Amino acid sequence: MKRTKGKFVLSAAILGWLILTAGPSYAAHPLVTDDAGTVGAGSVQIEATGEFGRDKETADDGTALESRTNEAALTLTYGLTQDLDFVVAAPYQWFSVYENDALTGRENGLSDMGLDLKWRFFEKDGWALALKPGVTLPTGDDEKGLGSGRAGYRLFFISTREMEPWAFHLNLGYIRNENRAGDRKDLWHASVAAEVGLIEHLKAVANVGIETNPAVGTSIDPAFALGGLIYELSEKVSLDAGVKFGLTEPETDVSYLVGLTFKF
Repeated sequence: MKRTKGKFVLSAAILGWLILTAGPSYAAHPLVTDDAGTVGAGSVQIEATGEFGRDKETADDGTALESRTNEAALTLTYGLTQDLDFVVAAPYQWFSVYENDALTGRENGLSDMGLDLKWRFFEKDGWALALKPGVTLPTGDDEKGLGSGRAGYRLFFISTREMEPWAFHLNLGYIRNENRAGDRKDLWHASVAAEVGLIEHLKAVANVGIETNPAVGTSIDPAFALGGLIYELSEKVSLDAGVKFGLTEPETDVSYLVGLTFKF
């Protein structure tokens, strides 16, 4: 992979906030693609998640470049009605940049928070459809690469088809990427995911997706593939883990994901 050092450092600096700004769904972790389900009136779901990414590249002058981007997040979902959820996500991020294994930059702090509503407007015979509008609040420090510096918004269409032991999900979305970095403001997202029950309380999940590259001057969009497992410790507690791989050069090479979900 080829890229100048300047472009690489900039990409590393904005990678963290792009995860949230372009991230639509706060899906059933470790999936990126959301499902059309809601938690139910008066119910609460809390997700504690972590993502640890590594990306290696070679500059035009042969310099070995690496970014290590990590995120810990808390996501709270509250059921306003049986078919309408309110979602708030607060991520904390830290990243490091290396040149020839020497540390050249490091930042950490709260990133941009997200607020979303998910409205399931159709459910019948294993099909469910939902709309999910949301906003991004500029709570992260954009000068440190931890936020966009401006409020943005998004709208996603979600479709779910359940056929025991399988479930399939589709997300199509638009993100208004308001920012101070000079990046593209109009982004599009498409992704699909599948779940299958392996044994009692254990599911395997898979996910692929693509999104408009926010970097101006490139036509290569970031695309990913993801695989993972979700294990239900009880009806109210579940553990998950997954690995996400970059399918195109702009996507992080590999990320490791872990999560713990509580339902009340």
